Amino acid sequence: TDNGRLVNCDAWMNINLRDVICTSKDGDKFWKMKECYVRGSSVKYIRLPEDAIDRVPEDDGQRHAVRRGGGRGDNGGRGRGGRGGRGRGRGGG
Repeated sequence: TDNGRLVNCDAWMNINLRDVICTSKDGDKFWKMKECYVRGSSVKYIRLPEDAIDRVPEDDGQRHAVRRGGGRGDNGGRGRGGRGGRGRGRGGG
């Protein structure tokens, strides 16, 4: 368990913490860290003070919008650009 001051949280729930105290699973060991990054896919839950939501500035959603395309090619970063994949030849034999 990581307990610290929330510095940043993105749209994928990746979070940055400062002044962190990390507790072992059995609860008998503790580590103090200056900062910590937690990948969103490993977050089970976050506990915040009741008034935390009231202190966050209003967001219009533009900052967290997921961009599609706009990179190289038109595939949005997927695959090899329409060349087909393994086992997808053009017939014949």
